[in-house]
Amino acid sequence: MTIRTRCGRTIDVTRFAPPGLPSSMDRVVLETSCTAQDKGELWASLTPEEARRLAALLLHHAAAVDPPPAGPPGRVEAVHLTGDVYAVHTRGHVLTVDQPTSDGGEDTAPTPVELLVASVASCVAHYAGRFLDRHGISRDGLRVDARHRMAEGRPARVTAITVTVHAPALPPDRVPAFRAVVSHCTVTNTLAHGLRTRTKIEHGPAEQPSAPRSEGQRDETPTTPAAEPGTAPACGRGGGRAAAAQHRAAAPTPREDS
Repeated sequence: MTIRTRCGRTIDVTRFAPPGLPSSMDRVVLETSCTAQDKGELWASLTPEEARRLAALLLHHAAAVDPPPAGPPGRVEAVHLTGDVYAVHTRGHVLTVDQPTSDGGEDTAPTPVELLVASVASCVAHYAGRFLDRHGISRDGLRVDARHRMAEGRPARVTAITVTVHAPALPPDRVPAFRAVVSHCTVTNTLAHGLRTRTKIEHGPAEQPSAPRSEGQRDETPTTPAAEPGTAPACGRGGGRAAAAQHRAAAPTPREDS
């Protein structure tokens, strides 16, 4: 896999597996071309986008050389880390999600909604790339752009995703077949045909009842009467918090882009 930088340097990222040696000796190889300006030392000047692409290639090859332990297929687990940050585990791979600072997060990772849109874009890209391979067409310049729009009302949801596939090497006569293939990737088919979800709750043990009081023992804590069904219980020293809780329950829930 090759990166050509704006400063004219070529960087190749490959893997090296020495024959006859254990897999622990496999290595990720970074090779770059020399220029007249090097003068005894090798360096590379990268734009931020080039640096991100190089980092992605290095991680890709590192995972191939030392693959993570495979977990069970068909299972994804989200584990709380801190604040609004969650680690998402699937088949030994880990990624994170967060919320923008405007929504109370720290913006250290994409939101779950952005990952939903990313799954559409990357699935379309996968189908596009396989189509190009089958027809002997280069994947150079292949790129998928996905834009989404959120609903203005409740419930919070994505109402539309617009996908644009950039395939510079695609001949015009292949466009109809190409469009038919990329329009029916697995993720797009799932969204188009509806998706049933079922939520189960697993919780900790119920709170244990307090120890029985001895005869004549007085409880100095004011007793809060049980709330009527459908009402919020009183809280603290009076019913003010209960009224506030009722007001919050009646008010629309703030929207979260998760």
